[in-house]
Amino acid sequence: MSAATIAIASDHGGYDLKQLLIDDLKAKGHEVLDLGTNGPDSVDYPDYADLMAAAIKGGKAGCGILLCGTGIGISIAANRHPELRAALVHDALTARLSRLHNDANVIVMGGRILGIELAKDCLDVFLKTEFEGGRHARRVAKMSHAG
Repeated sequence: MSAATIAIASDHGGYDLKQLLIDDLKAKGHEVLDLGTNGPDSVDYPDYADLMAAAIKGGKAGCGILLCGTGIGISIAANRHPELRAALVHDALTARLSRLHNDANVIVMGGRILGIELAKDCLDVFLKTEFEGGRHARRVAKMSHAG
């Protein structure tokens, strides 16, 4: 996946992991758009899914990363938006398949579930994997209200 800018957002449960991933992405030369949250105080994850949808729909980012405590809540909130195909991943295989088969444009991880090294591995695989197309394209089109 080639994306000039990668957007990232989290609630309080994903804040610490978000900060570590931002540092890693920047060290690897990626342009990062930090959509918040900006501290560990309690916030509502749907607000950050909404910000991600606006950033991708508005062309400010080509793909995104969303984080909450488990990744479950924010992935549910994200997938309400037709411009997002947010995939909750737990390992490199699910990250790879989310791109290959689902053309996911947002990777979702649990800040209280994954350690930093596993999260970085998932993100690297996600960013390097291209959509396979073929039989999967029809399904992706249906999810995106394009088919």
